Amino acid sequence: MQKTPEIKQIFLSTTACCISLVLGLNLSGSETAAAEQTETLRVLCYNIHYGQGTDGNYDVARLAKVIERIKPDLVALQEVDVGVKRSGRVHEAQRLAELTGLAVRFGPTQHYEGGLFGNAILTRLPILDVMIQPLPYTESTPQLVTYPRGAIIVTVRGQNGKPLRFISTHFQHNLPADRIEEAKAINQQFTLDSNIPTILAGDMNATPDAEPIQILLKQWTNAIDEKATPTAPSTKPRSRIDYIFYRPAADFEVIETRVIDESLASDHRPVFAILKWKQK
Repeated sequence: MQKTPEIKQIFLSTTACCISLVLGLNLSGSETAAAEQTETLRVLCYNIHYGQGTDGNYDVARLAKVIERIKPDLVALQEVDVGVKRSGRVHEAQRLAELTGLAVRFGPTQHYEGGLFGNAILTRLPILDVMIQPLPYTESTPQLVTYPRGAIIVTVRGQNGKPLRFISTHFQHNLPADRIEEAKAINQQFTLDSNIPTILAGDMNATPDAEPIQILLKQWTNAIDEKATPTAPSTKPRSRIDYIFYRPAADFEVIETRVIDESLASDHRPVFAILKWKQK
């Protein structure tokens, strides 16, 4: 049975311990600037496979080095473990923040092996707000194991004080119908307020021609290279399933976009884009 889960105790309890909000910042002074300003944003999307590399080793420090080399402003992470048995009870989100010097917010989607599993965001920009949004999913059956899905949304402050929304998400891996509903939910939840420039990044588990991506493209622009370079599996990539999108289209210009040649730290390759954010 497909459902959109309530923000239940898993979200309520972990919000207090895993997420701190930076609220109440005054934007009024910088918003009065009449001239258009631009800001270059270095954006990374990375499914980190709960810290496990293709050599079978769990190595968060190795992932941090991959991220550091890119010098990103915004990082969307998927498959992040916090206190999970398989990955040594490490708080991977916090550890990556410590190693990279970036601020972090963690968005759990489920309990797993005594800990939590979900998405996260790293950023060097001041954080104004954070939200966790559950997405539709089909509950597991004896014949098919699925996982709850969600998105973490962080609003950051740009150089001239204006807000920018950044989303990290991960669509269902084994049910195409779920991915369709998740894409529809993303469009419904995050495109109603057209006044907030937004970047959406994640592992959509769908190729560029698949229906979930086509649904997203009704509201978002895809920052993808012309060849749609594959991202998974990382050792010999065959499929492009990791993406960076943005909206409104007029507010951004793609300066560069590529898949990072990294095959060891995770079973996905990171996706990187440099976006010029036009701030009027």
